[in-house]
Amino acid sequence: MSYGYFIEPNRLVVRHEEIKIKRWDPAFDGIRIALIGDVHGGSNSVTAEKLRLIVEKTNAENPDLIILLGDYVSQTGYGAINDRPLKMPIEEVAENLNGLKAKYGVFAVIGNHDWWYGSDNVADSLSANGIRVLQNQLVEVVSENGKKLRILGLKDHMQQGAFNTFHDAVREAAGPTDGTGDLILLEHSPDILPVITGEYNGSDDLRLILSAHTHGGQIWLPIIGTPIVPSGFGQKYARGHIKDRGVDMYVTSGIGTSVLPFRFMVPPEIVILTIRSE
Repeated sequence: MSYGYFIEPNRLVVRHEEIKIKRWDPAFDGIRIALIGDVHGGSNSVTAEKLRLIVEKTNAENPDLIILLGDYVSQTGYGAINDRPLKMPIEEVAENLNGLKAKYGVFAVIGNHDWWYGSDNVADSLSANGIRVLQNQLVEVVSENGKKLRILGLKDHMQQGAFNTFHDAVREAAGPTDGTGDLILLEHSPDILPVITGEYNGSDDLRLILSAHTHGGQIWLPIIGTPIVPSGFGQKYARGHIKDRGVDMYVTSGIGTSVLPFRFMVPPEIVILTIRSE
């Protein structure tokens, strides 16, 4: 318990992963995407200094694209969730994340803790510090030879309401541009995958989903694994590369802590994800 409270939350691992995706456009073969999730400013060991270290380490990797996957704030444990004061003001969180740089830009989505506090407040603070927040919005990045890669950021799974509205959001935002580039979908929760695949597929160009939210369970134990994962699918979507229903997904275990201030065998991480054509 001492290690899980005092040592591991203070760590910051840069994890390099490479995945191969079928039908991935060769124009973006080898693209390097930095994933930062669940910052939870003010939670155990997530200080202003830690946030600046995240920026420093991420930029040192010279990624092509930086994606922030929600939950920038952390509430205290008293009162109704949407009335609880923050452990670190969102303005301070955003200011200390300022300076992230990537060839194709820095994009973010909102998480459930951000929504409880106020999505617009969080989005405004991040935007003021050079981070573009996507809420059911699509952006395109263009390779040197003119090929397009589309990035669709969805609202948080709790903010959006019933899960069955998500495939409609994908169709509305991405459907009109189908056939004009591979699609990466950003959503705070990995539980989105079954909703927007199969018969509910909102785009035939969907290649990759990037998510966070689970914290990797925060605690991993031998044999048992991760006892508690905030996902309706348990350990299936806990963290890492998941291939399900014909779609690739990567879930980062994130930076901060929530509910319990412990991490054990699931250190805070920045993921540098390299995508290759299969």
